[in-house]
Amino acid sequence: MTDRLPHTLRSDARDNRERILDAARTVFAAEGLDVPLREIARRAGVGPATLYRRFPTKEMLVTEAFTDQMRACYAVVDEGLADPDPWHGFCLVIERICELHARDRGFTAAFMSTFPNAVDFAAIRGDSLNSIAELARRAKDAGHLRPDFVLDDLILVLQANSGIHATSPAAQVAASRRFAALAIQALRASPGAPPLPPVAQLAPAVPTGQPPRVPR
Repeated sequence: MTDRLPHTLRSDARDNRERILDAARTVFAAEGLDVPLREIARRAGVGPATLYRRFPTKEMLVTEAFTDQMRACYAVVDEGLADPDPWHGFCLVIERICELHARDRGFTAAFMSTFPNAVDFAAIRGDSLNSIAELARRAKDAGHLRPDFVLDDLILVLQANSGIHATSPAAQVAASRRFAALAIQALRASPGAPPLPPVAQLAPAVPTGQPPRVPR
C-alpha cells in the first residue's frame, strides 16, 4: 500500500487538473472570462485550494485552457498563408477564425487579452498576427483586398463576431458564417469605394515586423 501511494497521489492530481481545465473550458466558452475561480472550482468538484495550487492565477488557467484553440488558430493562419491564391487564403482565415471564436466566447477574450507571463501563448498570437499581416499584404498586391485595410480591422471583425448571440450553438455558428461573408464583401477591393474612417487601434499585440513563419 505504501508503494502505491505516490502513484495514487499523482493520479489524483492529474485527475483534478483535468477536471479543472474541463470545467474552465466549459464555463469560459459559455460565459466568457469573468467567471470567478471559485465558481470554476465548484463546477470541477474540487476545493478552491486545489485549484489555486494547480493554477495560482486566472492568467495561468486561461492560458492553459485555451492552448488548443490558439494552436488551431495558428494552423488556420498557416493554411491561409500557404494558399497560392492570397485572396482565397485571406478569406479562409476570416471564415475559419470567426467560426472558431463563435464556438467559444472565452476564446475571443483570451485572444484579445495581454498575458505578459504567458510567453508561449503570446508568441503564438504574435506569430499569427504577423502572418495575417503578410497574407493581407499579398492580397492587396493582387488587387483583391481594399488598400486601406489594416490589421486592427481584423480585430474589429473578431470583436463584432463575438457580440453575436443566438439561441443555440448551431445558430451561433450559422450567424457567424453569415457575418464573416458580409465582412469579406466589405473588405474586398472595389473601384470607387469611399475611404474608411480613421483607424482605431484595437489589437493588444501588433505585428513586430518579423518575417512570417514558413507554413509547415
